[in-house]
Amino acid sequence: MKAGIVGLPNVGKSTLFNCLSNAKAQSANFPFCTIEPNIGVVNVPDGRLEKLEELVSPERVLPATVDIVDIAGLVKGASKGEGLGNQFLGNIRETDAILHVLRCFDNDNIVHVDGSVDPIRDKETIDMELQLKDLETVDKKLEKVKKASRTGNKDAQKEEAVLVAIKTGLESGTSVRAIEISEDDRAEFVKPLQFITDKPVLYVCNVDEGAAVSGNAYVEKVKENVAVENAEVIVLAVGTEADITELETYEERQMFLEDLGLDEPGSAKLIRGAYKLLNLETYFTAGEKEVRAWTIPVGATAPQAAGVIHTDFEKGFIRAEVIGYEDYATYGSEAKVKEAGKMRVEGKEYIVKDGDVMHFRFNV
Repeated sequence: MKAGIVGLPNVGKSTLFNCLSNAKAQSANFPFCTIEPNIGVVNVPDGRLEKLEELVSPERVLPATVDIVDIAGLVKGASKGEGLGNQFLGNIRETDAILHVLRCFDNDNIVHVDGSVDPIRDKETIDMELQLKDLETVDKKLEKVKKASRTGNKDAQKEEAVLVAIKTGLESGTSVRAIEISEDDRAEFVKPLQFITDKPVLYVCNVDEGAAVSGNAYVEKVKENVAVENAEVIVLAVGTEADITELETYEERQMFLEDLGLDEPGSAKLIRGAYKLLNLETYFTAGEKEVRAWTIPVGATAPQAAGVIHTDFEKGFIRAEVIGYEDYATYGSEAKVKEAGKMRVEGKEYIVKDGDVMHFRFNV
């Protein structure tokens, strides 16, 4: 599962990517600096993992990860191939969620491709290009479906109605994710077409250091504008975050954050936001050799969760021994949790809860 960072050129995408992944993607003050998409495997910050490490004292600790893709800056006309448009749009299509970076700071030394700072205009530019690309997709599909629909095929007629609703919405500037379609129709007719504007989105307002805690007027405009999308907005001083990642020690980084009035780096909130956006959650395994966070889709069953460790665990699943994270933290060890009668034995139908500490019994 991958989240792609998108935005106009020079809004701070590659700098943000570097903060998140500590990979050193080229970052320069001109468009199209990022040509091939950079992919970073990013650790998901999780205080529960640190607590389990403290209680278990394992030989090693492995956090959950999420893939972040740095995609080059889109420009007006990208849907028609302007800039490096088609390639970039293809890269976005391959991601599962979008982190849309908007420039919400003034700085005469950093060129804006449209000559002035206006995050709403920038958002609309990107939205329009993505919507135009989705219009191409829906038009191609409609051509095929209409032929089948004219023969009286009921399924094709149903699909045609859904596609026409999408086409109408896109033509009026509405992204596919915001068009009212039933869940069943969405699963059957919309998901297979992989519309770019159907992907979940999180807006990242890139501000200057002074606005890192409370945001600014630009951020307020963005929040107003995206309210109808029910999308999350995160405020991040990307340049400042980059400075923090350059500091040598944890203590230095904490002092810097305290001076800014922050309790943790904004990038940590963003990574967790991306993880949630991808509809992912975490369960843990905890033993002397290893404490580890495992990534599963929300709603995964116990055998599916076991399969993340090894396919044999899923095939031969017998049962799962489960401790809720809060119980583990309260009692302090697996033995004490058992003594208190708080360990549960769950079968194949069990839906794993975020934070479960699990041990699987299986037979191959």
